[in-house]
Amino acid sequence: MTKMKRTLSTGAAAVALTVAALTPIVSAHADELIIESWRTDDLDIWESQIIPAFNKSHPDIQVRFSPSPPTEYNANMNAKLTAGTAGDLITCKPFDASLDLYNNGHLTKVDGIDGMENFSNVAKSAWQTDDGSTTFCLPMASVIHGFIYNKEAFKELGIEIPKTIPEFMAVLEKIKDDGTYVPMSMGTADQWEAATMGFQNVGPNFWKGEEGRKGLIDGSQKLTDPQYVKVYEHLADWGPYLGKGYKGQSYPDSQNLFSLGRAAIYPAGSWDISTFNGQADFEFGAFPPPVPEGQDTCYISDHTDIGLGINAASKNVKAAETFLSWMASAEAGSIFSNALPGFYALSKHELTIKDPVAQEFVSWRGKCESSIRNSYQILSRGTPNLENDLWNTSVGVINGSMTAAEAAKKAQDGLASWYKPQQ
Repeated sequence: MTKMKRTLSTGAAAVALTVAALTPIVSAHADELIIESWRTDDLDIWESQIIPAFNKSHPDIQVRFSPSPPTEYNANMNAKLTAGTAGDLITCKPFDASLDLYNNGHLTKVDGIDGMENFSNVAKSAWQTDDGSTTFCLPMASVIHGFIYNKEAFKELGIEIPKTIPEFMAVLEKIKDDGTYVPMSMGTADQWEAATMGFQNVGPNFWKGEEGRKGLIDGSQKLTDPQYVKVYEHLADWGPYLGKGYKGQSYPDSQNLFSLGRAAIYPAGSWDISTFNGQADFEFGAFPPPVPEGQDTCYISDHTDIGLGINAASKNVKAAETFLSWMASAEAGSIFSNALPGFYALSKHELTIKDPVAQEFVSWRGKCESSIRNSYQILSRGTPNLENDLWNTSVGVINGSMTAAEAAKKAQDGLASWYKPQQ
């Protein structure tokens, strides 16, 4: 999952002390690197694939992947870093959580490491200071948004993959008229799903990716501008196609509805690929967010999700730099992206992915302009939190309790109440 909680700072102090008391002190020998992470599910991949590949060219540097349970990671890292017991390499969450670590002196600058030139400014933006002058984590992986569809249902109903929004809406109508399948599996009970799989999925095609995202940050664009209102208008059209009971449908419910073959389309994050690989007994594919009619350029949310930084207190900084440099290579990117279908190395190297659906997602990088979720950098630091406002307003327009104009005004008013460039 990519829902992120900005709790990696002083607010968890009491919990951090408790965790520190219960957490064994980890110390590495010379030239032994310890990697801290919340990705407990990835332990086998690191031990059986990534680390052995690194050791083929660097047999003198031993590496140990030492993950903490995801729910404990933030407090655990604060406690370890404060106590001086953290590992050499810190897996970095995007934006403010890791920026806090850098500002508190826990992460080093990595701009000069060999291989950093393999990453675009968009890829690095999640682990940079606000002015972009310093990068403090190597970009490791992103997740991509789009739509996953039931190939058998499309074939049965004679449906072609939609390329424009009018074509997309016509597909939904055709599926609804047939009645065999729920046109699209998404609920609004969990709120974040409507914003992440809805607003942030299709939105970049309206606000032109980085142009619009940066426009909100510098104040040259507002959420009440036509390009943002149109996103809400499009989401408002989804409601009739989400099936009975969608207002009470949770994220796991949405996954189950699709994996059981009862829905034809699923608004997706690429991380869902592994879930459907394990659960669906039908062939499924993916298509990118359809563009507004008459628009030639497509935009995708290729959202920065995982980075890797160096603990400033590490006794093995040179070895850590060597490992980061290797992680920036095409070899490492290929291993990582194939071991975790739906998580993609962020380097500029062309990736060949064995999983066909994961390969389809990443192929859009060569056809569309990449951006990231527009609420994640800077704009969710205040109160009300823009990310949470997007959850609420996306649900509102889909459920029909809020007009597109009302939703845009609510989000804009909230942001302008504390963010000076929007005032």
